[in-house]
Amino acid sequence: MNQFSQSRVALITGGAKGIGRAIALDLAAQHWKVAICYRASEREAHDTAAAVTDRGGTPLAIRCDVSDPKACQALVQQVEQAWGQIDALIHCAGPYHRVNLMEETPAGWMEMFDHNLHPIFYLSQAAAPGMKARKSGRIVTFSMANADQMVAQPDVTAHYIAKAGVLILTKTLAKLLAPHGITVNAVSPGFIDSGSAPPGELAGVVKRIPAGYVGEVKDTVAAVRFLLSDEARYVNGTNIHVSGGWGI
Repeated sequence: MNQFSQSRVALITGGAKGIGRAIALDLAAQHWKVAICYRASEREAHDTAAAVTDRGGTPLAIRCDVSDPKACQALVQQVEQAWGQIDALIHCAGPYHRVNLMEETPAGWMEMFDHNLHPIFYLSQAAAPGMKARKSGRIVTFSMANADQMVAQPDVTAHYIAKAGVLILTKTLAKLLAPHGITVNAVSPGFIDSGSAPPGELAGVVKRIPAGYVGEVKDTVAAVRFLLSDEARYVNGTNIHVSGGWGI
């Protein structure tokens, strides 16, 4: 029996679109209660909430700027007040922009850390006490497939450094929370057709992927589904590449 079978609650940041939406719908099919956190995508968030209901889940769409630590605390409190607990915290929010490092602005630099790295700290710290009290919990973070390679990234420098930081933070949280029955793992996608990139851009990178094709959202969802399962109870602090061999 899955340890979450009695009452399962997930909080997904970036849950309105792309990979976050796909995870929400997958959990809905397993009858999870799913809190969909969004910042600006209100219409998409409510569309996803309706789809969660259609698939057998219970949705809650919440607007939150996860770069704000106080807002993150309030978000966790709102979900816990609504449903009593958070069993899975899934960090899908992670915008990026392409700009040469020498042309990057201080605001653009900070934005990458404020939305890719810092929210994982804020939200994990806020959700951990409830998980520790129940001796159970799953935290899933998102990095990128080559973030562990520590290579030069002239056009996505801040984003890349933030994603490398996600891996260090993931391992640290895993070590600290393991004694309390909580696992913390990272998923690192490569090129995934999540609907955010122009088809031509994805077609152009196929030759760089050893598997010979661009991944689908379902490939990433499968990794998250595994990490939330009882089969992954002893998997902690790891980084799962979902990249067809790219970035390794």
